[in-house]
Amino acid sequence: MHKIFFITISVSFVLILSCATEMAVNGNKDKYYTARMNMVDRQIAARGIKDKAVLDAMRKVKRHLFVPEEYRDYSYNDYPLSIGHGQTISQPYIVALMTELAEPEPDDKVLEVGTGSGYQAAILAEIAKEVYSVEIVEPLYEKSKEVLQELDYKNVHLKQGDGYHGWEEHAPYDAIIATAAPAEIPAPLIEQLKTGGRLVIPVGKTWQELVVITKTDSGIKQKDVIPVRFVPMTGDAGK
Repeated sequence: MHKIFFITISVSFVLILSCATEMAVNGNKDKYYTARMNMVDRQIAARGIKDKAVLDAMRKVKRHLFVPEEYRDYSYNDYPLSIGHGQTISQPYIVALMTELAEPEPDDKVLEVGTGSGYQAAILAEIAKEVYSVEIVEPLYEKSKEVLQELDYKNVHLKQGDGYHGWEEHAPYDAIIATAAPAEIPAPLIEQLKTGGRLVIPVGKTWQELVVITKTDSGIKQKDVIPVRFVPMTGDAGK
């Protein structure tokens, strides 16, 4: 009789402990957790993104925190969203694709042209050692700086200015990602790449192509990836 009572108490304790553990784990999940996991599985991995570091970063970074509050319920849908000032936060698949094409490594230094919401910078910061990002629109620069600081991204460095010229002070870079489209590839970005480095950038006016530029000892190699639609690069890119 005593043994049966002891076993009952033991089983009850295990069940209580299990429930408490589950509640603690679920308590750490934001309300968009399931939507974010589905985004990665159904929109990104299912479309061919294979880099584990990229997939892990897309699962970890909470895209809804980079989206204006009125659009947060749409944060994990597979399309861009307005962030004001005529700019957008890119489609999740495109963010993952550009990151994978850039091939950032844990010891790399990466430049982003067009901070926008700060989401792409956060994804890069989960993978690379240092991320430098330039934003021409001052209110977006201020907002993205606030969000990234709140999320404690100490390896992201922001600058308000014309990204067409890159950020020469910290060059050369292992990789550069541009999130706005110039009509032609900016020469300063090529110059600020390390030999062996990769520039991932949408290029074109009416019709745009996402291209990867690899810098070699003998020049540059260009690979066209897919047609895309980005906001145009402003500043000196428009002159």
